[in-house]
Amino acid sequence: MKKKIFKHIYQHIKLINENQKDIFDCVEKIAKDIKETLNNKKTIFFAGNGGSAADCEHLAGELVGRYKKNRKPYKAISLTTDTSVLTCIANDFGYERIFERQLEGLGQKGDLLIVFSTSGQSKNIVNLLKKSKKMRIKSIALLGKTGGQCKKISSYSYVVPSSSTANIQEIHHLIGHIFCSLVD
Repeated sequence: MKKKIFKHIYQHIKLINENQKDIFDCVEKIAKDIKETLNNKKTIFFAGNGGSAADCEHLAGELVGRYKKNRKPYKAISLTTDTSVLTCIANDFGYERIFERQLEGLGQKGDLLIVFSTSGQSKNIVNLLKKSKKMRIKSIALLGKTGGQCKKISSYSYVVPSSSTANIQEIHHLIGHIFCSLVD
């Protein structure tokens, strides 16, 4: 048990240490894009599957609610939360369209889309990124492994150089908390 604990912590620290500059640049880019979007009175959209969906909901909550200081709420929506909408779209149009259909209905030019995908291959995220491009909505993809198709489609991407889903999600979470603190 101790070896597993040590190995996980070691991999996490190593990943951060070896990629500090890239993580720094990523956070700075996202914080600037979020501030610009909010200054233009536009909306930040988040999307992801599984644990990444939980990160989307968490970060939208930090922006709408607060991160640390009391301030006016920011316009942020996680496309992962409305079960009636999600199940309706999945049933009528297919699971691969659950996010793009929402963006088509809610989004507008000048908004910002932030997606999370540990593989970069999720069909519903790929379709969402394609839709955002057509709608002229800037997209940021936080990815893992090789970045998959999402890396090629998004306006900007950061790929955590790891094949460990847990480590990828931990870095995504770290990035999210830091950009929330900068926007706060």
